[in-house]
Amino acid sequence: MDLKEIQSLIKFVAKSGASEVKLEMEDVKITIKTGSEDKKGEATTYVQQIPVNQPMPQQGTAPQPAAVPAATQAEAEATPAKATEDDSKYITIKSPIIGTLYRRPSPDKPNFVEVGDTIAKGDVLCIIEAMKLFNEIESEVSGKIVKVLADDSSPIEFDQPLFLVDPS
Repeated sequence: MDLKEIQSLIKFVAKSGASEVKLEMEDVKITIKTGSEDKKGEATTYVQQIPVNQPMPQQGTAPQPAAVPAATQAEAEATPAKATEDDSKYITIKSPIIGTLYRRPSPDKPNFVEVGDTIAKGDVLCIIEAMKLFNEIESEVSGKIVKVLADDSSPIEFDQPLFLVDPS
């Protein structure tokens, strides 16, 4: 969409009296908001243009833990869970696509994998639904599932960590 088309769209929205218009096309997302009257009596217009194919940061996901300061290292080692255990020896299995993660084939079936399960290369770990297509995510490594990093029925971003696997 070029600048002239956007300008004519803004003029059309201003004349129509609509307070907000959202337009999503293949590669562009435009939101036009009008409403608050300024001192000259003209409506203020806001235009937001975002490329749709770029992943948006997800509000609900927690950031990956950073290096733990030395003062809290002793406290973390004292906890039985060992949350700050060195994950560098583990392989992280990440999502190859965006969509909705399902950890089981159907609601009445058990999960594909659980923590502690031994997996082989090619085993199905989960399903990611993208645009009404269900994609089986297969393991590219053999090992043991150490940690599940994504919840069932949750939205997943591209390259988001899903599982930690101990290859030994």
